[in-house]
Amino acid sequence: MTMPSPVPAFAAAAIDALTAERWAITDAAQHVPPQPGLYAIYGDEQAWHDLGLEPAPEQPLYVGKAEKSLVSRDLNGHFAANANSRPRTGGSTVRRSFAALLRDTLDLRAVPRNRVKPERFANYSLAEGGDERLNEWMHARLALAIWPATEDLTVPLGEVETAVVVHFTPPINLDKNPDKLARLSAARAAMAAEASRWTPKR
Repeated sequence: MTMPSPVPAFAAAAIDALTAERWAITDAAQHVPPQPGLYAIYGDEQAWHDLGLEPAPEQPLYVGKAEKSLVSRDLNGHFAANANSRPRTGGSTVRRSFAALLRDTLDLRAVPRNRVKPERFANYSLAEGGDERLNEWMHARLALAIWPATEDLTVPLGEVETAVVVHFTPPINLDKNPDKLARLSAARAAMAAEASRWTPKR
């Protein structure tokens, strides 16, 4: 007899947690533990407008996983909320997606992540001042909810993430999302193309 998959039960627990308490990015450090888990990024009504989306503030904009630490992945990697961390859009797919949709609103321009050896333009960074403007917008407009993985988790965290993404269909998620935003893919491609045309100043 085939046993039912435990994924739905873990996904249900994650969905409950990710729709419960959430914190402003500037306050999240007091609540986010340095352990694996899932996270959901929410935006206020103005954030949805800025992104060119129909406002749905109770729906996550993005759901992701941290295999090692929610602190290093979210607070430091995506939001640079730690005083010792620097915003690096080139190393964060979440930041690249927000940047692509906020390109005109925040006057963001794409450059290669490694300007000494320009390559992998899809992992673009932002021209001078762009990371700071994006970070300021994220800190002002976004909130974070988390589900720390429990000790009894018996399935890969990625499988739980997939079930949660399918449930929420967050507009900023491209991978695993059955209702992904085509405009986002085009916007990221435009940023990558801009980065590929970059030339150093002389």
